[in-house]
Amino acid sequence: MTVKKALITGITGQDGSYLGELLLEKGYQVHGTARQVPASVRQRCDGQRGKPHLHYGDLTDGARLVGLLEKIR
Repeated sequence: MTVKKALITGITGQDGSYLGELLLEKGYQVHGTARQVPASVRQRCDGQRGKPHLHYGDLTDGARLVGLLEKIR
């Protein structure tokens, strides 16, 4: 059985963190992108069960996003 994977852009935001938590509860392997942000903001992800894999980057960096997609595939 293959594990379902999800990539959430902006996972440290309110909507992204709630979506990440929901998908973790459903058994997904969750990856999220975030800009370099203070530790206080990243704590939204730290409280989630199973903790998502955080990747730092900006949506305007296409090469980094392509590399990330290949990595989590």
